[in-house]
Amino acid sequence: MSRHGLRGPRHAGHTIAADHLGALSLPVGDDGVVIGNDAENRPQIIGFHRPAPYDVLLIGGLWTAQVLALRAAGTGARVAVETGRTQAWTALAQAAGAGLECVSLHEVGRVPPTGATVGSPVVVVRDCGMRPPRGRVVSSPWQSVLTLLPYLSPVAPRLMRSSSLVGVQRVSPQEADQIGRILGLSRVESEALPTLADGVTLWVSGREHHWVMTSATDAETGLLGTARRMD
Repeated sequence: MSRHGLRGPRHAGHTIAADHLGALSLPVGDDGVVIGNDAENRPQIIGFHRPAPYDVLLIGGLWTAQVLALRAAGTGARVAVETGRTQAWTALAQAAGAGLECVSLHEVGRVPPTGATVGSPVVVVRDCGMRPPRGRVVSSPWQSVLTLLPYLSPVAPRLMRSSSLVGVQRVSPQEADQIGRILGLSRVESEALPTLADGVTLWVSGREHHWVMTSATDAETGLLGTARRMD
């Protein structure tokens, strides 16, 4: 059992050789934010709350990023949104937390220190356009960072290589080819990216690849509308 976490009754203990620890990077597990279902209709989950820095990149739409932010807030995390389009996030920030200020909005480059702890984890959402500047607030223990890129951009290759988890939604065939080379996708996966329906994301963490359909709840649809790739 990790000394950073609480004791849980659901799993027996497991052991692993120290030189195999690098393989334990898959973020889809049984504790965290439900991001949707896979092709077999099994729930898929991202564990944002970690005792080590954790970076997620989403090349996709604002709708999916907002669903993830809303669900992260629902798990008890504080969500700090760094954005150049505050108006697109205002309704979500007001609705989240049933009146509690669990989602805060900040101008680009103006996110203050959050004081993230195991008892008060933070998810920073960076919605800063095609070329997000290097932020003052970076991932740290109990503070994950989700960066949204609407499309492939000059900074995307660096972010793809440095992120623990990368999500890719519908992109052009040219973007799909480049993404496929960087992430080591199969030809079938790369060719599928330009044809994806709204709400479908390919999540990649090392050798683990998962197709996930994100479906909104009635409350999420009322607040954010239906799934869409473009805004």
